[in-house]
Amino acid sequence: MELDNKTIVITGASSGIGAAAARLFLQEGANVVLGARSKDKLTALAEEIDPALQRTLVVPGDVTHIAYANELVTRAEERFGGLDGAFNNAGIVGDMVPVTEMTHANWSTVMTVNLTSAFLAAQAQIPALMRRGGGSLVFTSSFVGFSNGGMPGMAAYAASKAGMLGLVQSLASEHAIDAIRVNALLPGGTVTPAGGGGNVDAMAFIAGLHPVKRMARPTEIAQAAMFMLSDRASFMTGSPMQVDGGMSVRLI
Repeated sequence: MELDNKTIVITGASSGIGAAAARLFLQEGANVVLGARSKDKLTALAEEIDPALQRTLVVPGDVTHIAYANELVTRAEERFGGLDGAFNNAGIVGDMVPVTEMTHANWSTVMTVNLTSAFLAAQAQIPALMRRGGGSLVFTSSFVGFSNGGMPGMAAYAASKAGMLGLVQSLASEHAIDAIRVNALLPGGTVTPAGGGGNVDAMAFIAGLHPVKRMARPTEIAQAAMFMLSDRASFMTGSPMQVDGGMSVRLI
């Protein structure tokens, strides 16, 4: 049981990678606190994976609000006695247009949802981990904005995810002495509603960009997150972990 008796917050948990993580983490012994905007989707997931709701807590809300970041932590501590880690996975792509055609509203929204929410999460979660004597935070970044992952039309998304890497590295440096590990997960294209969904042509194009010539299953990305949250990654902090089907090397 890789996460036995650990309490983990998961944001973006209503579908895709977050939902896969909820299933996997629960199977591996964790208590899971599920966060996303849709209460109905979270409740349906919780009832599916943990019918008695003994080790699952649903806390719907908006990750861009500081009160919600704090609520996730408070509810975790009240229900399960503490917080051991978090998979900060919520995010959006935004409008895929050139910078010269991008609205300020789109830029601001993408930055707020992807990057500012990570800052708010860290502010709320780190004191709880310190009260616990240590723990692990994982933030979902992307190959886009890192290494050879630059893609046209995705400037806001790339900038937000690249900024997240800087945040992760600073947090890792600041809190290593507190036995808190902070890492970034960089998935490649993944079969999720945000990663092509049911658009066969779009998914075939994205799959073809990867040297492995396919997209990831959400569970494959969740397994990487589980590793970083587990004690097996005890000497890993400040790292951008690429789980991208070779995207980072495809142009080399």
